[in-house]
Amino acid sequence: MRVVVVGHVEWVSFLPVDAPPHPGVITHAENGWDEAAGGGGVAAAELARLAGWATLHTVLGADATGDAAADQLAGLGVTVAGVRAGAQRRAITLIDPNAERTIVVIGAGVGPGMVDGSGLTEADFAGVDAVYFCKGDARALRAARAARVLVATARVLPVLQTAGVALDALVHSARDAGERYAPGDLSPPPRLVATTEGADGGRFTCHDGPSGRWAAAPTDSGGERGDAYGAGDTFAAALTFALARGDAPEAALAFAATRAAAALGRRGAHGSDAGIGRSVARTSPGA
Repeated sequence: MRVVVVGHVEWVSFLPVDAPPHPGVITHAENGWDEAAGGGGVAAAELARLAGWATLHTVLGADATGDAAADQLAGLGVTVAGVRAGAQRRAITLIDPNAERTIVVIGAGVGPGMVDGSGLTEADFAGVDAVYFCKGDARALRAARAARVLVATARVLPVLQTAGVALDALVHSARDAGERYAPGDLSPPPRLVATTEGADGGRFTCHDGPSGRWAAAPTDSGGERGDAYGAGDTFAAALTFALARGDAPEAALAFAATRAAAALGRRGAHGSDAGIGRSVARTSPGA
């Protein structure tokens, strides 16, 4: 199966902290580590796990950190395609004792079509089975519609509205104000709308089809210590894969829930797949 992600990458410094951050309080961090993450990085790595390899159309920084991101993604089975421009976007993610994450993003997020020379055409998606779209311009999204299955996140709702393409599925969180979606926001309407609700599972609506709920899958308590980072993007990527292999919506959503649960058992974005152990500290290039 040929699977593609169109999205952004952040070089994320993960810091386990001794308490959730509060204004005016000093918070202490344990040894941290760095990963190539962000919506595009997480989704591409998940699709590579499922399909054996994946292509990521993105924009990486033209610096040492961009080099490190490309190398790490390649090690995860991701072929990075796109231009190199500017400084790599970075982020700091604090992981509290409850495994919840607080993210501070540094710099503007960019995807295909958002900087010179990074545009995509239908030829880039010839023969592609599935695309997950999480960052890019309207032209890139229209080009991605050449794939057999196209899934997108509501985080880029203005781009989806401008492009006006038919989505096979739209994924959004009921608890994230940045992912709001209501019926009528898109024309044509998505064939499937998946609304995630964290530990409560989620609900779905099929255009001209059934509606219902799915349950959250249990996490494996015997696995490595994990956190909440990347579970949503992992869910969306797994849903993309399942729809492309022909699963019915209910089965695809159940499968995606099991993959999101697996993500909750990993440290950071990629866990041991990226060589991250329980006590391994990593530093970014030049640090």
